[in-house]
Amino acid sequence: MRRLYHFCLQPSSRKLRILLKEKGLEFELQAENAWERRDALLALNHAGETPVLVEEDGTTIGDATAIAEYLEEVHPAPGFLGATPAARAEVRRLVGWFDAKFSREVTANLFDQKILRRLKGNGGPDSQAIRSGNSNIHYHLDYIGWLVDRRRWLAGEEFSLADMSAAAQLSTLDYIGDVPWEQHAGAKDWYARVKSRPSFRPLLVDQLPGITPPAHYADLDF
Repeated sequence: MRRLYHFCLQPSSRKLRILLKEKGLEFELQAENAWERRDALLALNHAGETPVLVEEDGTTIGDATAIAEYLEEVHPAPGFLGATPAARAEVRRLVGWFDAKFSREVTANLFDQKILRRLKGNGGPDSQAIRSGNSNIHYHLDYIGWLVDRRRWLAGEEFSLADMSAAAQLSTLDYIGDVPWEQHAGAKDWYARVKSRPSFRPLLVDQLPGITPPAHYADLDF
């Protein structure tokens, strides 16, 4: 069976778990703390990073974007990149927005500071980074609300990899209670729809030892 090496609250790993489920592909999870720099992980991905996908025939792919594109090519139905060149460009634009811009401006300043630094033994969080993350998230949630006020899903009328990327980032922050949902009704309604999809529900049972998510985290109705 194919295997996904992952960290359970890493957005890029979570995105691929959603994608694999949406495509109906069987896989097993292998938990991996990339910061431990295990030789076994380095042998699979010289970057020493998760996620990594290993197929049944031994084909090994690192990097979340490369894995997602590979799965779309090898298992094109159902597809989540869009049916036309313009649609695919919009999906890829938004995937880049959330995987890079949102991650840099929000997730790195909140989850990475509060959780990853502790797990890696790098000391306490940077209070200025946390203030920046708490400020920046409103801009992104407003943008999600703006998009879904004009479209059914983020990139258009169909659920796509853009929704998976955005929801994966937000789910990580929601685990630590850092998403101000009540101030952003449009984003909240969109996230509730993603959260209710069968592909998303396995993510909601993930737990980090000693860190309990808020009560609404696994509640499909918030």
